[in-house]
Amino acid sequence: MSLENELNHTLKKLKDIESALNESSIVAITDHKGKIQFANDKFCEISKYSREELIGKDHRMINSDHHSKEFIKSLWKTIKKGEVWRGEFKNKAKDGTYYWVETTIVPFLDEKGNPYQFVSIRHDITERKRMEEHMQDMAYLDPLTLLPNRNSLNKRISDGHMTNKLNDHVAVLFLDLDRFKSINDRHGHMIGDLLLKEVGQRLVGCLPHTGFLSRQGGDEFVIMLDQINNKQEVVSVIQNIERQLSFPFYIRNKKISISASIGVSMEYITTKSPNYQEFIESLMKEANHAMYQSKQQGGHTYFFSTPKQSFEMARNYQLQREIEKAFELNEYYLVYQPLVNLENGEVEGAEALLRWKNATLGMVSAAEFIPMLEEMGHIIPVGRWVISSACKQLKNWQNSGYHLNKVSVNVSPIQFRDAYFVNDIKRILEETMLDPKYLELEITEGVLLNIEVARKTLVKLKELGVNISIDDFGTGYSSLSYLKHLPVDTIKIDKSFIHELGVDGEIIVNTIINLGRNLQFTVIAEGIENESQVTALQQQKCDIGQGYFFSKPVHAKQFITELTCNKNIAN
Repeated sequence: MSLENELNHTLKKLKDIESALNESSIVAITDHKGKIQFANDKFCEISKYSREELIGKDHRMINSDHHSKEFIKSLWKTIKKGEVWRGEFKNKAKDGTYYWVETTIVPFLDEKGNPYQFVSIRHDITERKRMEEHMQDMAYLDPLTLLPNRNSLNKRISDGHMTNKLNDHVAVLFLDLDRFKSINDRHGHMIGDLLLKEVGQRLVGCLPHTGFLSRQGGDEFVIMLDQINNKQEVVSVIQNIERQLSFPFYIRNKKISISASIGVSMEYITTKSPNYQEFIESLMKEANHAMYQSKQQGGHTYFFSTPKQSFEMARNYQLQREIEKAFELNEYYLVYQPLVNLENGEVEGAEALLRWKNATLGMVSAAEFIPMLEEMGHIIPVGRWVISSACKQLKNWQNSGYHLNKVSVNVSPIQFRDAYFVNDIKRILEETMLDPKYLELEITEGVLLNIEVARKTLVKLKELGVNISIDDFGTGYSSLSYLKHLPVDTIKIDKSFIHELGVDGEIIVNTIINLGRNLQFTVIAEGIENESQVTALQQQKCDIGQGYFFSKPVHAKQFITELTCNKNIAN
């Protein structure tokens, strides 16, 4: 079939898809190799090529190189199978301008089912795409300064756009203007906004070619520098910033002077490093922390994050990541430390203590992870699990013939103040079928700061039948006038006083024991480490002892086999 006959045959077939055509349709026909055989007037108009310049040329002459190789391969794979392809394409006109078309490519097949021609029907969507791109740009631009915004910075980090090589550094500068609020208050927000725009422009002028500046919001800016060889290069950028900001700003005939506090963190990094995004986010936190230290020094200065701070930030960040999944992975467990009657040496109960062994970090100190559980909002579900597990364990011991008077559990102030806390305790006792008198809840003196609210919760707990203990007694805020009116059963002398027995602590310990006896509280001394401390506490008639002298906290099975069988552990 001649070329003329092929075209006539194809144009006749176009009548079958006439519904897809209108006066604005852009039509082209290519052979199976992509050479242009036909182009209508609209195709010539939008591509700015004449028909003579198009016919016989490869269709790739209008490619914009906007689309990936994978995109082009997928298109050709579809049409070579004889299937219709639909999508959006960005092309390049003869004069170098770009345009977008919504495209349908229809293959025409020979007798063997192989495509010998492709008809493309297109519609100009350039204005729509420009609007979409504008809207997308606005999502990544700060509307005041027209600098990249927080979204843009986050995208840059997540996309890994830094270009570091091995042994290069990346540096993050967190910049906050000094006393900007007072400028706003004195001159008004309009002047303040204009000042931010001027500051942004001066900062742009301070950046090396690899720098990236974004406005985080308010008067905060973040600068990221890559391909940095050493610390002095960063200092040079900072000194340039300080020099540029030292010149007064003239806004609406007002002379305004401003300075900045700058926090800096820097480290080796490559774009191929694992956890790249997490590493940069960690540097951001370090720089922010360093900026606040700069503020504390009076501002108008810069502060580099120290190695110790870097380690602490990285450690905290890793802890946060691991805590997020620790509960789900069943990494928490309980150990039990005996509560020993100091008069007869028998084990009367146990304190349940939370432990965490992480697959990556190993054993993590409770002093380290429990405050983080509170900070991250996980302490309530974890605390609920601790109380439930301890109650189940005591019930199991009792069912096995081991009689213990109580199991004691620490309660976080956040957990104590939770609106559902009392209901949680009630439900746990019902589910475990433990007699409430065997459960003791330990609260710190800090809970008693709001005495009226605390008292209401304590009364409700006592109505359930549980016991209440005040932990670390003597180090907090308890008022004796309030203490005698609270439904408390036990006070625990803080271990710091026990360690000072025989020095200054003896008077304090004796005072607390006498106070407890007069108010009919049970008194527990925690942190006992040697026999002389036991003897002194026995002489002062302290009720219960707890500490490494008797046993370190152990697993439930070891608690029974090694401790409750020993009837006179204190003697």
